Amino acid sequence: MTMCKPPWGSPLCGFISLVDFRVTEEQKLLRHTVRDFAETEIRPHVRDWDRDQHFPSELIPKLAALGLMGIQFPEEYGGAGMSAIDYCICIEELARIDPSVALSVAAHNGLCAAHIFMFGTESQKQKYLVPLARGEKVGAWGLTESTSGSDAASMRTTAVQAGSCWMLDGAKTFTTHGRVGNVLVVMAMTDRAAGAKGISAFIIDQGTPGMVPGRKEDKLGMRASDTSEVLLDNCRIPADQLLGQVGRGFVSSMQVLDAGRIGIAALAVGLAQGAYEAALRYAQERRAFGKTISQFQAIQWKLADNATRIEAARLLTYRAAYLKDRKRRTTLESAMAKLYASEIAVKAADDSVQIHGGYGFVKDYPAEKYFRDVKLTTIGEGTSEIQRLVIARQLLSR
Repeated sequence: MTMCKPPWGSPLCGFISLVDFRVTEEQKLLRHTVRDFAETEIRPHVRDWDRDQHFPSELIPKLAALGLMGIQFPEEYGGAGMSAIDYCICIEELARIDPSVALSVAAHNGLCAAHIFMFGTESQKQKYLVPLARGEKVGAWGLTESTSGSDAASMRTTAVQAGSCWMLDGAKTFTTHGRVGNVLVVMAMTDRAAGAKGISAFIIDQGTPGMVPGRKEDKLGMRASDTSEVLLDNCRIPADQLLGQVGRGFVSSMQVLDAGRIGIAALAVGLAQGAYEAALRYAQERRAFGKTISQFQAIQWKLADNATRIEAARLLTYRAAYLKDRKRRTTLESAMAKLYASEIAVKAADDSVQIHGGYGFVKDYPAEKYFRDVKLTTIGEGTSEIQRLVIARQLLSR
């Protein structure tokens, strides 16, 4: 098959001629293994964990035993050495049962550990990445602040070099694992005049004097995934805990987010799949006017539309993962996958509640939790509005 060359320069150009969409036997086994684990170890506890906002630390060793705390990292660093598509499969299957657990696994793998893997020194990888990938430690990643989300250049957290140390002051908000994480990668301003080019990244160990967890957020959804403030007050760390080069923290963060958005897209696909399956089951069981509601065209069309959108989102996500596996830049593809997958997941969750009717509004059925959980996928790791800006800039720069 020859490479396509449409006159409008489609971002899909060449992709169809390169990709084999058939799932390998190993990937079928991986999906079955993670699905069985999620059904057995997670599903029975979902409602309790959500109600109590309980971070299931007892699940971490079991996740680690399956290689899910170091999915894409090389075996030499304690990881499972899986591909980016394998990673998507794992996140999907966890999110299908409990998006909170999937979010924790994605944040641990795709943000904290990935940042260290991509930009850390060999000694930093040995000290931090190995225990993270083995599941011996949980990772957190701090970029967002109360006054700077997408506008990272306005962050207030500072890092000042003091002899052989760095002194950090400030606060991070909406930090996944802010209270339970053992290792935090945090961005701080080292040169205010340089704006985004004055941001650097640092690694901080839990228990370092001057670093304390702040308020735990009382969230609408994803309640079993810890989200908290992290406060830094005269937090002194050794100079060798600078991650990457001075002034390159923003650039490295954007590269980390490019890859991390693939994980959030996969999470959205898995959540949408779970919501769709819940609606399908209910529609096949619920009877009205002498027949199951699945026999009504209005319900059939909702199911058909959602199944189609989910498959399209899955293919967009796997496209980005495929390119990542080949070490291609995925800024455009990751943003497209994250934008589309998150927004169709919102629709799938909404339709699931609608198909359940009154039962979609109570906690006895899973539809209401998917409905609460899903909104974060359009906000975290870049809002839908930011994804559209990223996509537009990529298209207009060609």
